[in-house]
Amino acid sequence: MKITILIGHLALDGELNDTPTARKVADAMPLKTSFNTWGDEIYFTIPVEAALDESAREEVEIGDLGYWPTGRAFCIFFGPTPMSTGGEIKPASGVNIIGRVTGDAKKLKEVMGEDEVVVSAA
Repeated sequence: MKITILIGHLALDGELNDTPTARKVADAMPLKTSFNTWGDEIYFTIPVEAALDESAREEVEIGDLGYWPTGRAFCIFFGPTPMSTGGEIKPASGVNIIGRVTGDAKKLKEVMGEDEVVVSAA
């Protein structure tokens, strides 16, 4: 499923995987909420509950979209987090990989001071 992520002036294209957790996220869209940052990660609580699944990772890539069961949060990774060492990108704990940003996820650094994120079907 193709999605659009809007933060301030920035619109990024993305794609959700065909997994049970990603389908739950798709069913909850559109999502419009404030967000938090943690290093080069944007995350926000969503009305979805899911446990870690076969897509779960302790290390992610730039542009990965994750669902963090511990915080019931949608996560967008675009660089190192406070847990990262060296070149890897580490979430606080395991996340289900639910999709990817298909545009340049590093552009999210430009909008970290904004107040709101909107994630919707493209």
